Amino acid sequence: MKKNVVISWSSGKDSTLTLLRLLENPNYQVVGLYTTYVKDEVPFQATPIEVVEMQASLIGLPLITIELPEVFPANKVYQPLVVNGIKNSGLNIEAVAFGDMFCNGIADYRRSYIEPAGLECVFPLLGENSSDLANEIIERGIQTTVTTTDGQALSKEWCGLEYSREFIQSLPQGVDPCGEDGEFHTLVTSAPCFDGCIILTLEEIETGDRFSHQRYQATALPNSN
Repeated sequence: MKKNVVISWSSGKDSTLTLLRLLENPNYQVVGLYTTYVKDEVPFQATPIEVVEMQASLIGLPLITIELPEVFPANKVYQPLVVNGIKNSGLNIEAVAFGDMFCNGIADYRRSYIEPAGLECVFPLLGENSSDLANEIIERGIQTTVTTTDGQALSKEWCGLEYSREFIQSLPQGVDPCGEDGEFHTLVTSAPCFDGCIILTLEEIETGDRFSHQRYQATALPNSN
């Protein structure tokens, strides 16, 4: 019997690769996505929640949205919000999947509050080589735009660029090719699991003390039948 799994959805390339792998996995049935957001957008990616809804619509999966009071709420606030949001979604969920790559303690942290709720934690990408995963993202046709850069690693000029082999090859030394240390974040506009694509009209780059965000107008373009 397949286990019903919901995927932690950031709107970026890692969660999309997680989805594609699980759609191919005979042990799981993907039944939905869940996204946490603050003030109408996903933290770090700075993706407006309506754009995440566009993605979910193109994928054809229900989206669970969980509002957080701030970007880094205390565990006693964050963990119940996530667990209750999943449990009260109305979906039959047995497992939760995450797109984490590094074995840096994050898997143990997620298990610490997901598993006591009776849910399995699934990590399809954990421990794999970042360069191999970056190549897989590109080879699978996951099209993504860099929407956020951390100024300690990449300047604002990297915002708005397409995630490509050329992008990866031009990254400064020490920057992970998947941005797994938080150097950059992405928005997926097309993928094999999308029935259509999202068209972006790039606007200004919003620059803060440390992070820069590419702002844009987004339009969903479903495939015509």
